[in-house]
Amino acid sequence: MIAGLTGGIASGKSTVSRMFVDLGVRLVDADQVAREVVEPGTEGLAELVAAFGEDILLPDGGLDRAKLGSRVFGRPDQLARLNAIVHPRVRRRMGEWTRRILDDDPTAVVLWDVPLLIEGGLVHAVDVCILVYVPEAVQLDRLMARNGFSREEALARIRSQMPLEEKRRYADYIIDNSRDLAWTRKQVERVWKKLCDRRSGA
Repeated sequence: MIAGLTGGIASGKSTVSRMFVDLGVRLVDADQVAREVVEPGTEGLAELVAAFGEDILLPDGGLDRAKLGSRVFGRPDQLARLNAIVHPRVRRRMGEWTRRILDDDPTAVVLWDVPLLIEGGLVHAVDVCILVYVPEAVQLDRLMARNGFSREEALARIRSQMPLEEKRRYADYIIDNSRDLAWTRKQVERVWKKLCDRRSGA
C-alpha cells in the first residue's frame, strides 16, 4: 500500500511524518529525493545550471537552494521551468525506492511525504491521501515565528501554495495539527490503524 502525506508550509507535515515512521511506515521523502537528483555531478544539476546560470552554485559546487528559490519565487514561468527539470526525476526516483521497499516487504505501508502531492498530480498515484491541516492563522503565526518573516512575507509564501482548505477535499484522512503534539499523535495512531486495516482487508 502507498499512502501520500501532504500539507502546507508550517503545517507540521515533517512532524507527522516522523510519527508515522515511529509506528512502522516505510518513508519515501520527496524533499530528500529532490536533493539527491540535483547533487553535484548529476544530470539534474547540470540542467539547472544550463537553465538558470552558474551563479546558482555554491563555492563547493553544490546547489544554492536559497538563491534558486529567490529566483523562481513569484515568477510562475521560472517555477514551471524549474519543476520541469526536477519533478520527473523525483517521480522516477520515488518509484524506484517504492519498488525496492515492496520487493523487500510486499506487506509494507509506504508513505510518500510529498509537499505538492495534489498540485503535482501524484494524488492519483497513491492509495490514500493524508492531509496535515492547520487553519491559515496558525500557519501564519508558526511561519513568522519559525522563519522570522514579516506578516506580509509569510502570507506571500502561504498564498503561493494551494490553500489547505482546498486540499481537504482531496484527503481520505485529515490530521489536525493545530493543537499540542499529544493531540496530533492520537490522530496519527488512529490513521495508522485504519491503514493497517485497509492493508489487511479488514
